[in-house]
Amino acid sequence: MYLKRIRDLREDNDLTQTEVAKYLRISQQYYSNIEKGERTISVDIICMLADYYKVSTDYLLNRTDIKKPF
Repeated sequence: MYLKRIRDLREDNDLTQTEVAKYLRISQQYYSNIEKGERTISVDIICMLADYYKVSTDYLLNRTDIKKPF
């Protein structure tokens, strides 16, 4: 599921939810709810996360295992 991939990317980069939430300009609680699947993730946030981690949106959404965008 893509939520696990988003959490794994954050943890692999030794980042806290607070650090990622600050980049996204949302609260830590809102970000936590995204990772838990309690909030819908917007297209804007998906794009921002892809830019932040330098991966493709398809990778974030678990549509491919190729990290790098073309």
